[in-house]
Amino acid sequence: MRRLLGLAALLVLGLSSCSCAHKETPPAAASAPSTPAAAMAPAAAPATPPPTAALPAASETEQATGGQESPDGAANEKPESSDVSLERMAALPPDAQLPAGRWKPGVNYDPVVPEQPTSVAPGMVEVIEFIWLGCPHCYALEPTMRAWQKSKPAYIQFVLVPVEWDAAHRAHAKLLYTLLALGRSDLIDEAFDTIQQQRNTLIGSDDADTLRIEQAWAAQRGVSAADFANAYNSLLVSTNLQRAEDLMLRYRVQSVPQIVINGKYVTDVAKAGSPANLVQLINDLAASEHRH
Repeated sequence: MRRLLGLAALLVLGLSSCSCAHKETPPAAASAPSTPAAAMAPAAAPATPPPTAALPAASETEQATGGQESPDGAANEKPESSDVSLERMAALPPDAQLPAGRWKPGVNYDPVVPEQPTSVAPGMVEVIEFIWLGCPHCYALEPTMRAWQKSKPAYIQFVLVPVEWDAAHRAHAKLLYTLLALGRSDLIDEAFDTIQQQRNTLIGSDDADTLRIEQAWAAQRGVSAADFANAYNSLLVSTNLQRAEDLMLRYRVQSVPQIVINGKYVTDVAKAGSPANLVQLINDLAASEHRH
């Protein structure tokens, strides 16, 4: 119950906070993943759901400066090894910086050090979005990201990855992957709505209680309790959760929403300046990667 109350308080406080960073710094990124990111097939190519109901409109400045969530409000720490890479990138002439000097390394995006391999097909560029269903800033960005998915270049492979900082985050991650396993990616937006608009966390006092709560919620949307339980306890969901945690650790994810482009660059709304700028930055970095 303490965990549930803490999450409820976080959801309320998150509306006014500008960031929420994980307390402990994850282990340094490995030079090679234990499992490939692109293997998360359900998350890589979700069915197109109906538009997400948006939060009350905020200005681009508010979205940019208040665009991330993390559990304790601590600043996102950049690994020291990235400084060398930033210096090397900044020393390049403007037309040699990525892409073509429009976006500045260390300002609009940071290099991932060391670069992480991806498992996308040749000619494809991987774009990962790290989210949490309990994050109001992820919810505010969702309509922009959904619209972008409909218009993004065909060579971009999008992967949605939930963070798993603690038990509450893992519960929401498991719900997301259960919905994908059921082929009901359209219900991800409804889960966002339930948590953000109705302030129903969809989390119980323990895993069994959480399952009962989420079963009842899904049943109201046409999913049988048996089907939900089978997916919830499936090997596919368990495997996806393990892979999501691996990616979260490899990329040292300290706050959400966070975007990683092709295992090389990381950015967010604040760095880009606005949600619209974030989409353009993603497209520009992805295009630069595609040309190479």
